[in-house]
Amino acid sequence: MRIILFSIVIATITSCSDSGQDNLKTLVMGLPDTLKQNVNYIGNQQPLKASPLIKLPTGAISPRGWLKEMMLRQSEGLTGNLGKISAWLQKKDNAWLNPEGKGNWGWEEVPYWLKGYISMAYILKKDSMIRESELWIKGVMNSQRSDGNFGPTFLDKEGREDFWPKMIMLYCLQTYYEATQDKKVIEFMTRFFQYQMQYDDEKFLRGHYWQGVRTGDNLHSVIWLYNQTQDTSLLKLMHKIHRNSNSWANRNAVEKQKNHIPLPGQTWPAWYNQLTDWHNVNVAQGFREPGTYYQVSKDQKDLQSSYETFTIIRDYFGQVPGGMFGGDEVSRPGFGDPRQAIETCGIVEQMNSDEHLLRITGDLFWADHVEEVAFNTYPAAVMPDFRSLRYLTSPNMVQNDDKDHAPGIFNNGPYLMMNPFSSRCCQHNHTQGWPYFTENLWMATPDNGIAAVIYSASEVKFKAGENEFSISEETNYPFEDTIRLKLSAKKSGAFPLYLRIPGWCEQAVVLVNGKPINAIPTPSLFVKLEKKWRDGDIITIVFPMKPRIQIWSRNKNSVSAHYGPLTFSLKIGEQYVRKESDKTAQYDSKWQPGVDTKAWPSFEIYPTTPWNYGLDINLSEPEKALRVFRKPWPLDDFPFTAENAPLFIETTGRIIPEWTLDQYGLCAPLQDSPAKTMESLDTITLIPMGAARLRISAFPQVGDPFISVQWKPTKP
Repeated sequence: MRIILFSIVIATITSCSDSGQDNLKTLVMGLPDTLKQNVNYIGNQQPLKASPLIKLPTGAISPRGWLKEMMLRQSEGLTGNLGKISAWLQKKDNAWLNPEGKGNWGWEEVPYWLKGYISMAYILKKDSMIRESELWIKGVMNSQRSDGNFGPTFLDKEGREDFWPKMIMLYCLQTYYEATQDKKVIEFMTRFFQYQMQYDDEKFLRGHYWQGVRTGDNLHSVIWLYNQTQDTSLLKLMHKIHRNSNSWANRNAVEKQKNHIPLPGQTWPAWYNQLTDWHNVNVAQGFREPGTYYQVSKDQKDLQSSYETFTIIRDYFGQVPGGMFGGDEVSRPGFGDPRQAIETCGIVEQMNSDEHLLRITGDLFWADHVEEVAFNTYPAAVMPDFRSLRYLTSPNMVQNDDKDHAPGIFNNGPYLMMNPFSSRCCQHNHTQGWPYFTENLWMATPDNGIAAVIYSASEVKFKAGENEFSISEETNYPFEDTIRLKLSAKKSGAFPLYLRIPGWCEQAVVLVNGKPINAIPTPSLFVKLEKKWRDGDIITIVFPMKPRIQIWSRNKNSVSAHYGPLTFSLKIGEQYVRKESDKTAQYDSKWQPGVDTKAWPSFEIYPTTPWNYGLDINLSEPEKALRVFRKPWPLDDFPFTAENAPLFIETTGRIIPEWTLDQYGLCAPLQDSPAKTMESLDTITLIPMGAARLRISAFPQVGDPFISVQWKPTKP
């Protein structure tokens, strides 16, 4: 996988011009000018590394179109109702609401859920959700003790505290502060970080599996508070956190941690020591820690460590479409086929990491990647009504049931079902995905400008200099190529507007008030537009999309089909079989007393049409081999189902009879391509990967039977 190194990102193309359009100046460039400092939004303060992009406060960006529909369904589905059904969110005997942090319900579930719930509450401006959020926030702040600690406290046998669940809660407090400007949050976090600073170094972040590999979350919150207060004592805590982390820069992590247990008869290869941990969520979440610390150290080696970890996991387990990697619970040598899955937790944490690194580096690779994951992998991990979700989702997934599929997947249990109660982590943590995605569509720049960094229909309200502006983004992207930005302002004013050009897009077009700009938009760089903006100004962006094919040469020469930022999967008939959730949930599922579990069913999904196709196409002519068709936009604004998808592709393929379910009840691993088959040539339909809850996304190639590989029959 190609990674854009930071040294390349900061290079600029100095094709500056004055187009004559109301003194419009255009520039194609890598980064905004970090020598300047935004007067309205707080970026990194000295001595930290300057911020090329700055997060806007929660609530400044409102979703529109399909993204708003996503969040409305989520707010009315599992996310909005978990407080009434999840045992861990019951208020009675809840440690997060107890002044002494005591109670039977404590650990990560409340902050995981609240992280996305509170963001959604302020974005959608739902009063009932805001009241519920603030009830929890005030309960947490009331739990702070005289030493600065707060919430439930978990100690191991050696008396070492588990700070992990508190790291998540700090996100919730920041969101609350951004929305309300309640200074009590600043005081609360200051006292807590003083407690952490005084904590014994020999015990700090030691023990307790999760906290040592997820310290980037703790570090992020300390940096956030420093930027609010410029309290220099926090700089020492930043170094302390990094010093005590399980290093993601360590390429010789000989001592294996929990979950690194070979199957019987297996030994791990030497390369498996390149990461400190291979748990899928830990990688997706933890890999950014050195990059986060780079803001403090300013040492490019720290930043490079995050890029390296991203690359390593994908070199061995991510040679698949959709942006993620085969982790199941833990990535294991020999299990890199597209049928290996990723937790829903891993999906949303990867999105969050991409958004962090985008702000930290300004590298537009991370914007491309978050779109790849958000558009292709995440939507199919949940039911369209957002009332249940899967623990595990993979690029090649052809049947979901309540069976145990281990050791084909790492996990023992019913981990492939759409279930509202199973998987206590993903059940609560999935809430952050779309709210955080929305919060990062637009970002402020150090030179008092605004940047469109991730594209989706939305409205952003912001200040530039002393004036207030709003921009309405009208589009059905990623399902169409045109984006229309309409500016509104009571008073005209000059500021720079940055437009990201996706890395996949050649020959992008930018128009200002109907006239083309006098500069050439370049993939993976910004187009900077600067002029005195007036009410009613319109910017039109066109990202021409064309079919393309990717060959996964390191994964049996399989291929995937793409159109713009979308990946496409085989359209498989889906039969949904309703099951009772309390009878098909995993062993540790818990819900509140009196919950009507029948109102929250689970679903198995079975294929009703053949799925074992290989593509028989000319790879050198994708525009002829992949014929793109459009359908009317769905009336319900929800394009992520097989029926509603407004785009589909017709192509040709042949069934491979030897490719069936294997002895574990999973889509059998790929064998070498081109595969030999004597079956007839069929016209097949591909739909967007995010709309396919059953899917084949990494296809074998089939071809001339005289030079093809005869596959071995799958073991039943």
